[in-house]
Order: sequence, then C-alpha cells, then structure tokens
Amino acid sequence: MSFAKGRRAIDMTSGPLLGKIILFVLPLMATNLLQTFYNAADMMIVGLSPEPDAVGAVGSTSAFLNLVVNIFIGIAVGADVIVARCIGAGESKKASAAVHTSVCMSLILGVAGGLVGFALSEPVLVAMGYEGKLLQLGVRYARIYFGCLPFLSMTNFLSAIMRAKGDTHTPLYVMLGAGLLNVGLNLFFVLVCRLSVEGVAIATAISNATSAAVLWYVLSRDEGPCRISLRRLRISGGVSREILLIGLPAGVQNAFFSLSNMLIQTAILQIDTAVTPAGSAYAPVIKANSAGASIEGFVFTALNSLMQAASTFTSQNVGKGDYKRVRRVFGTVCLISSVLAVVLSAAIVLLRQPLYALYDVRDLGDTLSTIAYDTAMKRVWYKWTPFILFGLMNSAAGVLRGLGRSLMSASFSLVGTCVFRVVWIYTVFKIFPTLESIYLSYPISWMLTGSAFFIAVGVLLKGRIRETAQ
Repeated sequence: MSFAKGRRAIDMTSGPLLGKIILFVLPLMATNLLQTFYNAADMMIVGLSPEPDAVGAVGSTSAFLNLVVNIFIGIAVGADVIVARCIGAGESKKASAAVHTSVCMSLILGVAGGLVGFALSEPVLVAMGYEGKLLQLGVRYARIYFGCLPFLSMTNFLSAIMRAKGDTHTPLYVMLGAGLLNVGLNLFFVLVCRLSVEGVAIATAISNATSAAVLWYVLSRDEGPCRISLRRLRISGGVSREILLIGLPAGVQNAFFSLSNMLIQTAILQIDTAVTPAGSAYAPVIKANSAGASIEGFVFTALNSLMQAASTFTSQNVGKGDYKRVRRVFGTVCLISSVLAVVLSAAIVLLRQPLYALYDVRDLGDTLSTIAYDTAMKRVWYKWTPFILFGLMNSAAGVLRGLGRSLMSASFSLVGTCVFRVVWIYTVFKIFPTLESIYLSYPISWMLTGSAFFIAVGVLLKGRIRETAQ
C-alpha cells in the first residue's frame, strides 16, 4: 500500500481520526468554497451592472443549472469511492484503470450535459414561469454556462481522484488561483466591457477551463497509480459499472434536491408576482431569494465537504475491511459537522444585513427594497438557523455512499426531499401560500431524510461488524 502514501496523502486506515479528518477536510472545504464563490462572485459583481434584474436572473437559473451539474458531480463521487477503495485494498492496477475510466466519463458527461442544458434552458425557465427580461437574461447566462460544462465536469472528476488518494491541498491551490482569475475577469467584463450576465458567465467559463487544465497537468506528473496518461485513456467496462453503481444514484440523489428546488422556485415566483406592483423595475422577492440562496450556498458547501470526507474515509476502510473504524469515522464526522453547522449558522445570522448588502438587498424605504428585505429576513429565520439538521443528514449520507449503498441513499432522498417537498407545495403551500410555509419545508425534509440515513447506517455497520467478528 505504499503507493497511497504520497507526499500530501493522508493515511486514512490507521491512527487517530479527528485530526486526520480535519486535516483532510479543511483544504477540501476551502476548495469547494472557492468553487461556490464562482457563482457568488457572479451575483455580487453583476449587481454592479446597470441591469437591475441581473442578480435575479443569475440566481433564478441556479436550480436548473444544479439539476444538470449535480448529476455528474454525483458520478464523480463514484469515482472517488472506487479509487479510494482500490487504494485502501492496495490494488494499484485497478486504481489506475478507475482513474482513466473516470477521466473519459467526465468528458462524455460534460459534453452531453452541456448540449442538453443548452437546448433546454429556455423551455425549462419558461415552464418555471419566467418571462420578459428576467427570462431573456436567465437564458443568456445559462447557455454560456452550459457551454463550459465539459471543463467543470473535468475539474470535479480530477478533484475527486485527488481526494481519493488523500490529497486535498492541490485542488485548493488550483481553485484559489482560478477563483482569483474569475473575480478579476468578472470585474473586467462588467466594469470595463460594460457587459451584464454574459460577462460573468464568460468569466466562469474561462476560470473552469483553467482549473481543469492545471489539475490535468498535475495528475499527469503523479508518481502513483493516479497518474494520467493519454495512451491509457479508455473506459474499463467493469470499473465503469462500479463507478456508475455508486455514482449514478448519488447523481440522481443530487438531482432530486435540484428538482424540488426548481418547484419551490416556481412557488416563490408566484409570491413575487402577487406582491410586486405591476411594471416594477425588478422582481424583489426573486432577487432577495437568489441572494439568500447564494449566501447559504457557502454553508451547504462547507457541510458537503464533510460528506465527501465521510465517503472517502469510509471507502478506504471498507477496502481494508475495518468496519469498527468506519463506525468511528461516522461518529467523528457527525461531531465535526454539528459544531461547524452551529458556528456557521450563528455567524451568518449575526452578519445577515452586511451579507445581503453585498447583493444590493437592503431596506431603502421604497416599496421594492422593503419587499426584498422582508423576504431576506424570513429566509434567515426559517432556513438558516436549523442547518445542523442538514449537516447530520449529509454526514450519514456520506458514510452510506462509502459503504456502497448509494442506491439506498438516493431512494431515501427521493422520498425525503423530492416527494415530500412536492407534496408540501401542493398541500400546505396551497392552504398557506406564504414564504414562511415554503422555507419551513426545508428543515422538516432534512430531519426526515436524516433520520432514515442514521437508521440505515446503524443497521448496516452493526451487521458488517458482526460478520467480520465471526
């Protein structure tokens, strides 16, 4: 197993866990937060353009963009799990096959997802209820974003390969550089070139292409089985099936969240139409809701990093056959996740006004700004305070994926998020058509889904530990 212990790799199968998980997750979290900053920077800087609906347009496309993007992000989780499992078991040839299969799959998925997203951007946004200027701007942003999807897909798969071998520092450095490039280009295209949504979309495309190229270069010089070689690029049937067996359900699970968010976005649009005076300069409820989603995206990303850590640590120890250590991984990740969720929730609640001001959401005394500000505050109290439920749910989901039960995880998410929220919108929201009733559906769904995850992980680990003890 010496090939797994590179200069930056972490030994996940022995020794104390708390320090190693923190050491693993901090650069991973920073990397993911930088990726999240791409979209946040788009929204902050596009607010400096003369187009008043620009922030709402970028934010309104996020649910649809995530629907497509999250599918191959989920499949990248499958690559992470399989490569990590091979490393934990000392299977260097299979690890190499998994790496090259993953790279090929990232290209195929990126191109296919980009074409589908480009074609469906306008029909989907129309179906969600967008029209006029908001629709035009949203379609323009989405189509440019989908055009660079192959680079985003490649970045996610290459980062997953690095995580699998315990290296979370290199992706951090790459994303830091790409993030700075993204901000600089955003400012250039918006303030100098006087572009709006198309400017920030082009900046994101260039940044994603740069990060993919640098990660490829780094892995092409790796000294272990994770090294990429052009002549070895091919899809291994057996390995691809294993990756899809874990990754596809994970991608579908992520898509369920996006589908439910699209439905909720449609309900929020209905509220905006009802409370906004006709002929207004912009849609205040959509603007505030988009800003809130962008801010809390940083918290979700931080907690999702712990889910990825849980999946990787679990996978390597499953490869070794040490299920007692997997149980310790589960407990440690839940502890870290709970502390992080409480701290982040408190921080963003306390800083809610200056954070929203970054997106030009503040009460200036006029009708539109007051509606936007009131919307923002409702989202704070009903959705931001119970983030600990989301963190615990994600921790259990990560362990479940690492145990190879990705389909089970996706099934729980289907019922606990997508189905529950659809039923909620068509029942509770119909009776109480308010923002409060919409936002309340989130913590309830996190609690229900998380409970199912916890029960499943407990039962599975108890059975595996009993089997290995015999």
